[in-house]
Amino acid sequence: MRNKLIALLAALCAAGLSGCGAEPATTAVAPAALSLDTFRAADAPCYDRSVQPQTSVVDTHVHFRPFGGPAIPFEEVVQYFEETGVLFANVYGIGQTLPAGSTCTYYLDCPGTPVTPSLKNDFVNAANYLTKAPADIHLTLSMTFPDLAAPETILPGIELLEAEYPGLFRWMGEVNLVKQALFDNGHAPVSPAAMAEWAPFMAVLRERGIPLAVHSDLGDDDDPTRYLPLVEEVLRLYPDNALVWVHMGLSRELTRMEPARHVELMTAMLESHPNLMLDIAWRVLEDAYFSTPDGQAAYVPFLNAHSDRILPGTDFLASRDKDLEVYRTELEVTSRINRYLDDDAFRNIALGQNYFRLLGLGYQAPPVCP
Repeated sequence: MRNKLIALLAALCAAGLSGCGAEPATTAVAPAALSLDTFRAADAPCYDRSVQPQTSVVDTHVHFRPFGGPAIPFEEVVQYFEETGVLFANVYGIGQTLPAGSTCTYYLDCPGTPVTPSLKNDFVNAANYLTKAPADIHLTLSMTFPDLAAPETILPGIELLEAEYPGLFRWMGEVNLVKQALFDNGHAPVSPAAMAEWAPFMAVLRERGIPLAVHSDLGDDDDPTRYLPLVEEVLRLYPDNALVWVHMGLSRELTRMEPARHVELMTAMLESHPNLMLDIAWRVLEDAYFSTPDGQAAYVPFLNAHSDRILPGTDFLASRDKDLEVYRTELEVTSRINRYLDDDAFRNIALGQNYFRLLGLGYQAPPVCP
């Protein structure tokens, strides 16, 4: 059969078939998929932004547990990472939980229903991690139980988790300093007096190299810096702790702050506090700030200039009413700003170099192709 095909082709060429004798067409070769080995290799091939994805390979802010109701199974969330090219992720529980008997999935649907921090989700995440963590994705367990307004409960909780799961928890957060969205559910800003009592557990975090990721609203549209003194007090009291300020202090209650003013404030905070990092997770940042002309003009230079202080994330919440396509969308939206970053910033943020450095992980982001 093969000889007949060759003979037929020869006859067609003799009859003047176009393309005979020409060099064979070249087919563009897709870049090899990234793997953990890429980030272990000292001579990893460069990352070609012209053909490889602009989405972040690190999700430092993803909640494997919902506020209430059924959760997406642990292994399914991991599958979302595999499908979207995420290789590194923090395993957050949730910093506030609805009562066990509540029929609500989200606290916003149940004003008046109290939400309280709990150890339950951290135990569930740890148990799942031990039995279901994949070999091809690096997961970091986070303690999300702390009630910052009740500091006397935090060190015992850390010790309990350490006794049950020694050495597994390498992160703390997201925990709430002030979250306006929870005011109707019994939350109040943490007082300076309570912050002064954090010293015992903050010392443990320092000793173990564990960052603390705090949700601390900057303010609201009427007063954009209403709550700024709270995070400033934490930084004053605990300057040697690694602190991650999630969402750069922005929220749904603060969507109209002048980008230039916000950037000026964030710049001053970073320059004054060398152990402070900013998390740019949550699509509110893209929708209200990064995607606007004024926002893009302000934030792209800021992120480039301070790219070693920025962490990416989706703020995806694994409640059962969501699926892969929701996660894929959240990753795409929260990664849009990556397209405008310079190569150094892209490597530090999207390819995870900041994350590896912060946690002292044995990984290195590949260089970006010129």
